[in-house]
Amino acid sequence: MAGTSRHDREMAIGAKKQLANCSDPIERLRLQCLARGSAGIKGLGRTFRIMDDDNSRTLDMKEFLKGLSDYGVLIEKEEAMNLFQQFDRDGSGLIVFHFRQITLRQPPMSNARKDVMLQAFKKLDKTGDGVITIEDLRGVYNVKHHPKYRNGEWTEDQVFRKFLDSFDSPDDKDGKVTKEEFLNYYSGVSTSIDTDIYFIVMMKNAWKLD
Repeated sequence: MAGTSRHDREMAIGAKKQLANCSDPIERLRLQCLARGSAGIKGLGRTFRIMDDDNSRTLDMKEFLKGLSDYGVLIEKEEAMNLFQQFDRDGSGLIVFHFRQITLRQPPMSNARKDVMLQAFKKLDKTGDGVITIEDLRGVYNVKHHPKYRNGEWTEDQVFRKFLDSFDSPDDKDGKVTKEEFLNYYSGVSTSIDTDIYFIVMMKNAWKLD
């Protein structure tokens, strides 16, 4: 089933390989996050939110540099300052969480990959309301092989919720996954897969698509 640790491992391996030959500052930051798996960018977001004492959802230069350092991002100070300036699009001396995260999470990809991602989302979104919920997953995601369900530690709903949380935005774990959150997750997975054909086969097998 999709969203598994296997996808995370593939993502991390692919990101580490690409890092060796990457010089673009934004791409290097994104790859360092993805090298930690699907939760890598979420983890960076959590670190920055801790710095955001006034809940303004913005960061100044000092907060940005400290967040990178606390999260263990390997980057020279000068490069980090240049990176901040790229994110600070209006020159205000502040960057906004939302725009930074979207920039990091969505690398370019082919229409073929986007199409199969949308097919998977449509299959999961049984009600067609643009949001995946626990009720949507019933009959689509089989929890019987999940180890914590098998040993009685988790209920079916708990397995569903954990599954949804892997896609959900870190500051909005509401048990619902929007199309944007779903596509963001698989944009990360996509970076670890070289060919469109393999990505499409992986998605079709994972979600049993026609």
